[in-house]
Amino acid sequence: MHLYVAFLGGPLDGGRMGEGHEVVVVVASDPKAAKVRALAKWSGEGRGHVDAVQQIEMVDGYEIALAETGAGDRVTLDDYN
Repeated sequence: MHLYVAFLGGPLDGGRMGEGHEVVVVVASDPKAAKVRALAKWSGEGRGHVDAVQQIEMVDGYEIALAETGAGDRVTLDDYN
């Protein structure tokens, strides 16, 4: 299993013209499986799509290791506004 970051896009809410985006993180066996898992996390209105997916093995000189815990996502969003 590998860590992937996916950039998702889809329609803006409220009938506005353009496209909304979000970044999600998934664990999958390959890029194709990562796209499927990422799309399941699309939180926008309408049908989302995958603009990009990237396997992550190292960040800023730190190797990424995965350890299965059996728990789901634990995500705390920072309010930067």
